[in-house]
Amino acid sequence: MDSAQITQLLQDASEGDKEASERLIRVVYADLHRLASRYLSGERPGHILQTTALVNETYFRLFGGEPLKMNNRAHFFAVAATQMRRILVDDARSRRARKRDGIQIELDEAFHVTSGKDAEIVALDDALKALEEAYPENAKVVELRFFGGYTNEEVAEILDESVAKVRRDWEFARAWLYDKLAAS
Repeated sequence: MDSAQITQLLQDASEGDKEASERLIRVVYADLHRLASRYLSGERPGHILQTTALVNETYFRLFGGEPLKMNNRAHFFAVAATQMRRILVDDARSRRARKRDGIQIELDEAFHVTSGKDAEIVALDDALKALEEAYPENAKVVELRFFGGYTNEEVAEILDESVAKVRRDWEFARAWLYDKLAAS
């Protein structure tokens, strides 16, 4: 299905058309699954959330409540990538809170909670939020490149930008995030 057809499905789904929402998920499911798989590849071993569950939760957040206005395919995948990141960050924050509150956890989960990975995810999310406030275009490139695993060429297509601009935004954002994370 081409971008124009996906855009039409998005517009119909945004207007509350349940059939369009169901057709849309069938059309973009493989891309969402690939995106979720890339997100989860950076998680700690034994992460409880599986790829299909992340896709389902993302879809629920996108279409489970009030219909969202999405302009085109690029906007949809940018929003989906953001939702996936938020789901994983919420999960990391929840595990950190359980640890701080002294809630008892299973022995096999204790290894993962103490691994320090959650603190890194939360710090990165905080840095990304700061980047998004200061440089929103660069933050979108980071979302898609780092979390989504897309190439510069794919990001350029999704954002309807030149590959050269995507490369510049990526390099700037990487340096900016490195400085922000190094300072904290």
